Amino acid sequence: MNGKFPAIVLVLAGIGAGGGMWYAQEYGFYETIDPAGPGADVTAVSAADGGAVELPLADFQGIDASSSPLRWRACFRLTELPLPGSLTPFEGATPLNGPGWFDCYDADQITHDLESGAAVAVLGTSEIRPDVDRVLAIYPDGRAFGWHQYNDKTPERGVMD
Repeated sequence: MNGKFPAIVLVLAGIGAGGGMWYAQEYGFYETIDPAGPGADVTAVSAADGGAVELPLADFQGIDASSSPLRWRACFRLTELPLPGSLTPFEGATPLNGPGWFDCYDADQITHDLESGAAVAVLGTSEIRPDVDRVLAIYPDGRAFGWHQYNDKTPERGVMD
């Protein structure tokens, strides 16, 4: 009897801590981005001059969190096609999983579409935060998705510490 009570307390504490951690990761830190506010402005980098190309968009849905520079995710539709052909391609694009409730964004499907050529990855913003780039996956029909990804620090990119 003496060991049952502490064991029950430890098991319940573990379950409570695990549930709290899951909630914090899945819901606790995320905030939706106002489509007319900061964080909803989407640009791409021009390969010709390195300048920002404003992308006209509609139906923006986005989330972000101050707890990590990698938590920004977005789904939107480009309103002007075709896009300028001079956008900077992003090699090694790896869409990061978002929370399950943000259902417009499916990292597995985006990854498959990038690998098959159904979508192209372009550099949205270089160094949006230190060591992090904004990457966009763009489909021919105007659908687009975005996420933040750690960047490649190489002399060829001009990004070195």
